[in-house]
Amino acid sequence: MTGNERLIADIMGAQEQLQHLFAYDRSDPLFSTHLTMQQLKILMLLYRLGDTSGRELAGLLGVSLATLSGMVDRLVTQDLATRAEDPHDRRVRRISLSDAGKTTIGKIINAGAEKQHRLLNRLTAAELQTVSDGLQAMIRVAVEETTTEAAEKITAEITADVAADIVQASVDSAEIFGRSPSANT
Repeated sequence: MTGNERLIADIMGAQEQLQHLFAYDRSDPLFSTHLTMQQLKILMLLYRLGDTSGRELAGLLGVSLATLSGMVDRLVTQDLATRAEDPHDRRVRRISLSDAGKTTIGKIINAGAEKQHRLLNRLTAAELQTVSDGLQAMIRVAVEETTTEAAEKITAEITADVAADIVQASVDSAEIFGRSPSANT
């Protein structure tokens, strides 16, 4: 194992230890909620997306509109979500977080940050600088990788679109000249 491989293994092991230590913290609001995993997913999506149509939410969760409706009913009953008529289309119901839902998700999301802040307060200035430098390096390579992946995805989509256009143009020209498209091959 090279020096870098050893350091990577050490970092990954330390990260896993931190995750386990954070998971044992029963003061985490996630453990005090009585939400199902699907309900938590709905609340998290609403937190990220804001006001969302039932159809869009059902699509993101991979469930039917009827199934989603039952799950949202339970969230509305718990005062964690609200349903309202879409102002542009009365047939569409918009779902959003209620104030209580925002508070619940906010506590879950910020619980880790509060604990992390407490722990960081216990480090020396030199240790804080080391952690900061390491995190900045991770952010840099994550952004680079995300940018590269996005560029590759866009390139693949463009290539597929161009290929489809070429095939369609070939079919169209074959039809114009009265030939079978397969005769071109």
